[in-house]
Amino acid sequence: MKLRMPAEWEKQEAVWLAWPHNKEDWPDKFEPIPWVYAEIIRYLTQVERVRLVVKNAAQKKEVASILKRAGAKLEKVDFILAPTDRVWLRDSGATVVYEGKKRMLLDWRFNAWAKYDNWHHDDKMPGRMESFLKLPRIEPMHKGKRVVLEGGSIDVNGKGTLITTDECLLSKKIQCRNPGFTREDYEQIFAKYLGISNVIWLENGIVGDDTHGHVDDITRFVNATTIVTATEKDKRDPNHILLKENLKRLKKTRFTIAELPMPKPVIFEGQRLPASYANFLIANNLVLVPMFNDPNDRIALNILAELMPKHEIVGIYCGDFVWGLGTIHCASQQEPT
Repeated sequence: MKLRMPAEWEKQEAVWLAWPHNKEDWPDKFEPIPWVYAEIIRYLTQVERVRLVVKNAAQKKEVASILKRAGAKLEKVDFILAPTDRVWLRDSGATVVYEGKKRMLLDWRFNAWAKYDNWHHDDKMPGRMESFLKLPRIEPMHKGKRVVLEGGSIDVNGKGTLITTDECLLSKKIQCRNPGFTREDYEQIFAKYLGISNVIWLENGIVGDDTHGHVDDITRFVNATTIVTATEKDKRDPNHILLKENLKRLKKTRFTIAELPMPKPVIFEGQRLPASYANFLIANNLVLVPMFNDPNDRIALNILAELMPKHEIVGIYCGDFVWGLGTIHCASQQEPT
């Protein structure tokens, strides 16, 4: 069995999303969140289908009304009725891989980033995807254990290289996903299930990221040979040294490296939030980029437009969305065609 995880810019059949309902994820700031989702879906339905998970028939009716008002193409939306704990399908959803030309689902174990207790509905999401898509589902195993892995902890170029962080996967004391697993263990897992022959290990994620180091907030492939990585010029910002060390590691690779600025710190109720332009989603000829009403918004959009000239680059305001400690990429899971 030879598996390969395709790059995000490869042709997609759909994007999976789960409609927001857990108000505890956005305390006192939930009201605008459904409308942010509606805007994301409005753009996505212009280029591909959206598989939208809603908790029941009543919510489906309510959501359809919102999407219609927002101008989304309802005929491009497939509603899947299933309970969820949270909306972060990048981490709880299955990874779609290829075996030759056949598609298969990787059902990683999900335990809410080894941090929260309410994850049992989300851990069943790959099974829901299996029921809808009628694709074979594999539960990755290593050393006799099911492997815990979140989609936001990795990024691939579809040609055998993967990026991740030490902080997320190798931490022994904080949010340890797979106790006892070493760098070599993960590289064996990536080779077997994702077709990876080269792993780039960065050091840390950004301040405010409660996943403890997800790579999709800092460093992403934009094509097979180019990596864009977040940098912080303000030496007083704690992200400066963290991102500088990652850049140093990236410059030792054979890839072309482009730098992406960080927005100014986004703080709510005294808490630093994981605001980053790197949490963009690549769809069919479209890139949706989180925006924060910051002067660097335009700079980030221009950089990504230069790096991905065949894609329309669209900013989505995420100043409220990021209070849930994630934005567009965290919430979505692409389904390659």
